Amino acid sequence: MTKITQTTEQVLIGVEEVNKSFPLPDGKGEFTVLRHINAKVNSGEVVALLGRSGSGKSTLLRIMAGLIPPTDGQVISNGKPLRSANKDVAMVFQSFALLPWLTVQQNVELGLEAQGVNRELRRQRALKAIDLVGLDGFESAYPKELSGGMKQRVGFARAFVIEPQVLFMDEPFSALDVLTAENLRGEIDDLWNAGSFPSKSILIVTHNIEEAVFLADRVIILGANPGRVRGEVVIDLPRPHDRNHPRFKALVDYIYTVMTNPEAEVTGEVTVAATKAPTETSKSPYAQSLPHVRVGGISGLLELIVEQPEGKEDIPKLAERLQLEVDDLLPILDGAVLLRFAKVTQGDVQLTDIGRDFATTTILRSKDLFQQQVLQNVPLLVSILQTLREKRNGSMRADFFLDLLDEHFPHAEAERQFATAVDWGRYAELFEYDSREERLYLPEPMLAESAE
Repeated sequence: MTKITQTTEQVLIGVEEVNKSFPLPDGKGEFTVLRHINAKVNSGEVVALLGRSGSGKSTLLRIMAGLIPPTDGQVISNGKPLRSANKDVAMVFQSFALLPWLTVQQNVELGLEAQGVNRELRRQRALKAIDLVGLDGFESAYPKELSGGMKQRVGFARAFVIEPQVLFMDEPFSALDVLTAENLRGEIDDLWNAGSFPSKSILIVTHNIEEAVFLADRVIILGANPGRVRGEVVIDLPRPHDRNHPRFKALVDYIYTVMTNPEAEVTGEVTVAATKAPTETSKSPYAQSLPHVRVGGISGLLELIVEQPEGKEDIPKLAERLQLEVDDLLPILDGAVLLRFAKVTQGDVQLTDIGRDFATTTILRSKDLFQQQVLQNVPLLVSILQTLREKRNGSMRADFFLDLLDEHFPHAEAERQFATAVDWGRYAELFEYDSREERLYLPEPMLAESAE
C-alpha cells in the first residue's frame, strides 16, 4: 500500500456551476435537486458534505464519481473534464454490496480484476488491503459468516485496493450499530492521521454532525430543496480531533445552529449568525414543504425540553440523549420552530411561551393551541381548509391536492407532504380524511359554520 504524504494543495476534483434536475411525472416540469454547486477537494484533506434530507448529498457524490451526469455545469477531475465514470475515485457505500458467493479476498479483488490486473498482483494487493482493515485471517470467509462491521471493512478494503486519488464514502457507518460504527470510524481516522491511508483525499457524505467534525478538515454545508452550497466550516483543530476539546463543542454547536436555521448565513467563523425573520413570499403554499414529523413527535420533544432548566436544551446533548441522527431530530425541531413552539439559537433549543403552554396544558387546550399555530404559520393547511370551505358539501378528493403538490415535488415526496398535512390537519381538527374513499372533508361543526 502506498503511503501518502498529506501536504499539497493540488485540486483533485472540482465542481463548477453544477445543476441537476429530474423530470416530474407526466411531463409536468422538472424537480431541481442541485443548483449552482461549486466545490472542490484538495489533495491531503478530508472533506465532509453535510446536509439534511433533500440537500442532494448523495446525488452530488454520484455526479463527482461520474455515475450520473449533471444537467448543467461540469466536474473537473485531475485537471480534465469528467465525461464518464471517474477512474480517480473509489466508493464505499452505506450498504455493504458484497457478492455472497465470493470470499472476502475475491470480493476485494473485484475492482482489480475489472482493471485487468494479473492474478498474483491482485492477490498481493488484496491481502495488503485486507490486513490494513484488520481482517487478516478472514480471507477465505464468505459474507454470511461476517458481522455487519466486518462486511463494511470488506467494503473499505475493496476501495483501498484500487488506491484511488480520492476515496468517496456515502454514509459508510450509518448501517452499523453505534459501537461498531464508532470503532470503525476511529480506525479510519487513525489510518488517515498516521499517513498510511491509501488515497490522497477523502470525501465523505454524512448527516451526522459530530462525525463530520471528528473526521473532516473542512465541512461543506448544503441547503435543501434544492441542494445548494450554503457555506463551509474549517475544522481548525489539531489531529486527531479531540471530542472533549472546547473548540470541538463550539464547532458542533455552530453547525447545529446553522442547520436548524435554514436562513442563517454560514460564515464559517463559528459565531452564530443572526436568524433572519421569516419573510412574506408569493410562493404557492403547495411549494413550501412541511417537515416530515407527526404531531406526537413534536409534543414529545416539547415535553422533554420543558423539564429542563429554563425550558432549554443543548441540541447535541438532546440528540445523544434520544439516540437520534440529525436527519431524524431536525424534522422534529423544524416542526416545533415552524409552529413557533420553540426557537433555536447557538446550538440550543428553547421553548417559547406558547410552546411551554402547549407542553404542559390539557389535551383539549393543546389541540386548540396547535390549531391556532397551524392557521398562523402553515399556508398549506390554510389553503386546504379554504378549498374545503368553498365546496358546498365541504369535501374534496385527495387527488386534487396531490396534483397540486405534484407540480412542485416528485410524486413520492408529494405523497409524504400530503400525509404530513393530513396528520397535522386531523390533530388540529381542521378537517377529516377517509382513507377508503381517499377524500378530505370538513368536520360537522365547521361544515355547519361554513354553510352559514
